[in-house]
Amino acid sequence: MTLFFFLQLRKPLVEKLRRERINSSIEQLKSLLSPEFLKQQPDSKLEKADILEMTVCVLRRLQQQNQQQKRLLNNINKLQSSSDNNLREADFSLLSSTVQTSITKEKSPVNSAVWRPW
Repeated sequence: MTLFFFLQLRKPLVEKLRRERINSSIEQLKSLLSPEFLKQQPDSKLEKADILEMTVCVLRRLQQQNQQQKRLLNNINKLQSSSDNNLREADFSLLSSTVQTSITKEKSPVNSAVWRPW
């Protein structure tokens, strides 16, 4: 019977602590989102449900912005790597033509004397 009595006393205390945590978190959300609240409802008193709904809207908008930024960054990276590949190909073709010119000059009759170390 004493354990039952103890649990009966403890239950309201646990419930009170739980409500305090919820209220504290809602107040923190309200302070974080205060500029958003002022835009939406400058003169009205906000209920907890209003704060939670606004939080969901702001988080969804931030998530969409994040996804758009990721897509944009991916596109930039693709363009950059494509541009890098084009530059590499251009550099390679310039290098190739330089090597070909150098080889042709070496084969010309003026430069074709045999080198002998003795």
